[in-house]
Amino acid sequence: MAAGLTPGTAAAFIASLRRELRHWRADRWELALVTLMPLLLMALMMWLFSSSVLRQVPVALVDLDGSPDSRALARAIDASPGVAIASQPASLQQAQAQLRALEVFAIVLVPRDMSRRALRGEAAPVYAFYNATYMATGQSAARDIADAVGAFNARMLRERIGRQVGPARLRAAPVTVQATVLHNPARSYELFLLPLVFPAVLSLLAALAAGGAFGRERRDGLLTAWLGERPWAAIAGKLAPYLALFSLYGALGVLYVAYVRGDGVAGSLWLLLLAQPLFYLACCCFALLFIAITRDMGTGLSLVGLSIGTALAFSGATFPVVEAPLFTRVWNALLPLTAYVQVQMQQLFMGAPWALSLRPLGTLLLMAAVAGGLGALLLVRAARREAGAEPVPA
Repeated sequence: MAAGLTPGTAAAFIASLRRELRHWRADRWELALVTLMPLLLMALMMWLFSSSVLRQVPVALVDLDGSPDSRALARAIDASPGVAIASQPASLQQAQAQLRALEVFAIVLVPRDMSRRALRGEAAPVYAFYNATYMATGQSAARDIADAVGAFNARMLRERIGRQVGPARLRAAPVTVQATVLHNPARSYELFLLPLVFPAVLSLLAALAAGGAFGRERRDGLLTAWLGERPWAAIAGKLAPYLALFSLYGALGVLYVAYVRGDGVAGSLWLLLLAQPLFYLACCCFALLFIAITRDMGTGLSLVGLSIGTALAFSGATFPVVEAPLFTRVWNALLPLTAYVQVQMQQLFMGAPWALSLRPLGTLLLMAAVAGGLGALLLVRAARREAGAEPVPA
C-alpha cells in the first residue's frame, strides 16, 4: 500500500505499475484474461476464417428450357469455383422447398424458350434467387451466378448469335455497367472480417480487464491508498500494462492480416501502429469512466459490455449507418471502434494519404482525454470521500 504514497510523479507511476503486476502474479485468472485469452481468441479467429473465400456454395438449377444452350449454361455455372449445382429440381416450387430446408442457398431459373428468344435477339433473362437471411453466403452465390451467366452470355453472343445474324449486324448493348472491385478483389471474407473482429474482441477484453482493475480498488476500499499523493500518475501506472499488452496484440493482428494473409500495407504502417495505443487507451478510459460513474464494479463492467461489446455492430463497417435513426448515428460517433476502423481501412487497404487519418486519430485522442479525465476526477473525488474529505493533490 505504501508504494502508492511514494513522492514524485515518476515514482508514483512506477509504484502503481508494480502494484498491478504483483496482482497479476497473485491472481492467475486475471493474468490469463490479459495474456492467454487474447492470444487464444485471435488464434481461433485465424483458424475460423482461414478459408478466405466461399467455395462450392450449393445452388439449385431449374431448367425449364431443356435446350443444349441451357445445359451449357448449367455447366458454366457448375464450373464456377464459388457455387456448385447441388440439385436440378423439375419446378421452382421444389427448388424453394430445398431453399427453405437449407439444402441450397440460391436458385437459378432458366425460363422456357430462353435459347430461342436469345437467338431471335429478344430479351432472355435468367433468374437468380438467393437466401438473404444468410446474407454473406447468399450474396456470394448470387455474384458467382451472375459472373457465370455473364461469361456464358458473351460466349453465346460471339459464337451463336454472331454466326446467325452475321458479325456486321452484331451490336453490343449501348449502355453497360462495368463494376470493378476495389481493395478486396478476391472478395475474401477473411480480409473483411478479421480486421474488424480482432480489434472488436481485443478492445472488449482490454476494457473489461482495465475496468476490473479500477473496480477492484474501489470495491476493496483501497482508492486512497492506491492513488496516494499523485493520483493521475497512479491511474496511468495501472493502465500502462494493459495498454502495452493490447497494443502489442493489436499490432500483431494488423501484421498478420497485412503480411501473412494479405498483400501488405497499402498506406502507412506507422499510422496503423500509432492507432493501436490510442484505440485501446480510449477503450480503457471508457471503462474507467463507467466504473467511476456507477461506483460499482459489476454495473460498470455491464456498461462496458453494452458499449464496447456492441461496437462492431454499430461501427458502420458491418451494417450501414447512413440515414440510420438518430440514436444509431450518435452511438456510432461515440464508439472508439468507429474511429479506429476508419484509420485501419484507409491505411491497411485503401492507401489513403496519411493526412486523412489524422482526424480519426484525433477523435481517439479526444475520447481518451474526455472519458479518462472525467473518470479520473470522479475517482479522485471518491478517494477524498473515503479519506474523510482529506484533500488529495492532483
